[in-house]
Formats: sequence, C-alpha cells, structure tokens
Amino acid sequence: MRVEIKFCGLTRSEDANHAVSLGASYVGVIFAGGPRMLTVDRARDVLAGVPETVRRVGVFADQTATEIARVAERLGLAVVQLHGTAGIERIAEVGREFSGHIWPVLRVVDGELTPEFPELADVADGVLLDAYSPNALGGTGVRLPWRMLSAELTRRRGETPIILAGGLSADNVAQAIGDLEPDVVDVSSGVERSPGIKDHDRMRAFRDAVTHASISTSRSTSRSPSR
Repeated sequence: MRVEIKFCGLTRSEDANHAVSLGASYVGVIFAGGPRMLTVDRARDVLAGVPETVRRVGVFADQTATEIARVAERLGLAVVQLHGTAGIERIAEVGREFSGHIWPVLRVVDGELTPEFPELADVADGVLLDAYSPNALGGTGVRLPWRMLSAELTRRRGETPIILAGGLSADNVAQAIGDLEPDVVDVSSGVERSPGIKDHDRMRAFRDAVTHASISTSRSTSRSPSR
C-alpha cells in the first residue's frame, strides 16, 4: 500500500516546488478563508512551477459552481475540495461545471462518521475526513481519534478513496496510517513555522514518515491471512 501525500495551504512558490521535489502527489491552495487564503492571481504564482504530474487541488467553501469551475480552469486544478455545504446536491452541481475530481470534506464530531458518509462516498471521487472545529473549516491542527474511527471506517468505506487530514505531523502520521489505512494523508499546519509558511525540514520528515509507514503497513498486510 502506497499512501499518497498532499501538502496543503501553500502560500509560497518555494514551498510548492519543495513539495514537488519530495514526491508529493497533490499540492493544495485555499480559497475558503483563513490565514492561508489566496487570491487566484497569487495561487497561480504559487503553482507556476508545479508539473502536470502533480495534481493541483483547490479548497473552496460556498462559492458557486460557476466560480469554482472558472478558478479551476485558470489554475489547472485536478481536484476541487469542498468545505462548507458539501452534500450530494452540491457535489452534483459542481460536477456539472467541473470535470475533475471532487472531494467533499466530512468534519468528524466526537469520533463518529456522520450519517451522510455512505451517500457522499457513493457520489464523490474521494472523501476527506477532518476534525470539526467551531472556529475554522480546516488547518486547525486538531487531530482525529483514529483508533475510534478505525472499525467504523473499515465497515463503511467501500471503494471510495479516503483522504485523512486533521492534526497530522511527522510525529503521528505513522500511527494514523496504521489505524485507518487512508489513501492520502493531507498536511498543512503540521509542517509549518507559521500559518502558510512551510518548514522544509518538517515537510521532508513528514514525507519520510509516510514512506516508512506505507512500507510497514504493506508488509503487515501481506503477512496477514485475513487480508
């Protein structure tokens, strides 16, 4: 099992380029508010050196589908990540305007998946799990109770890719991967010196921790007779 990495909340081109050099599969820029929010022009500059082999993700809140599609076309986004209202109708609405992948964000409260998870998983290209915070849509550094979620997620996930966010860092991402086996791990504040300013040593340490955890999980899975 190879767990992919998304470095999100990028605000500087040097950080985006470093993410590419580390082998990131996704790089993310934010249009959903908060200290890492960019204008479209600034996002274009940040992503200018990112090759087509690395998928660009735009994080949106309640912009219209037309606005999202316009930004996506201008920036060459491969994925739209939907915070705020991200139900089935919203996904369908954006999908009519945008031909790339759509990831709704499910904000986990009290360690439980919300009832709409199966429906979202049926229509989305991936579901991003993040910790609920009353003060912000994301990038809070609040971690999820991975062990508590493990059994429920295993039972309900189906074939839909799971993107795991929320308080990840080099110190804990191996445990998160071991508990939940996500397809993608999404980090922002866990590799920063300050909001939006990435620390390149922390980014590298995060990449190394994910690589080692992926190898360990693959070996464990191959030895398990129940898999």
